[in-house]
Amino acid sequence: MSTDVYTGADGAILLSTPEGSEGEAAQEVIDNYELVTVGRVQDVRIEVTSDIRAFHEIGQRYATQLRAGNINISGTIGRAMINGAMLSLLLGRASQGRPGGTWEQPAFNMTVRVANNVSGSISTLTLHDIKLSNWNYQLPEDDFVMENASFQALYITTEDS
Repeated sequence: MSTDVYTGADGAILLSTPEGSEGEAAQEVIDNYELVTVGRVQDVRIEVTSDIRAFHEIGQRYATQLRAGNINISGTIGRAMINGAMLSLLLGRASQGRPGGTWEQPAFNMTVRVANNVSGSISTLTLHDIKLSNWNYQLPEDDFVMENASFQALYITTEDS
């Protein structure tokens, strides 16, 4: 069991693609922008929530049972390298203009890895089948230009070594 602490300087973010047409759409973007390793990232937030429902019996103040409900995985990522990659992962073919008919939104996997070089311990979170749900661009007067994207993931896995 690791008792190491980490900072953002210990981290790395890698993208990969799941099988299927949505993964192929994401692979095009990843290849075009050489985006396997995501650089210049700041303020990554990953949130996993479980909808817990309490059952209360009439006449009882405390819940009799807690029932697990839906699990939702979401988060945000900020990036200081503005090159169209994140917007292309949100829009797919529509980032090049308005396509006729429907098109597939790219889906990808994101691995967030932190490693302590002294102890050799590594903690890895992999978010699977991510789709970007929101993208915004900030051009402040006197600070770094940043893009931010919100995402949702289908499921998450973890590995510690």
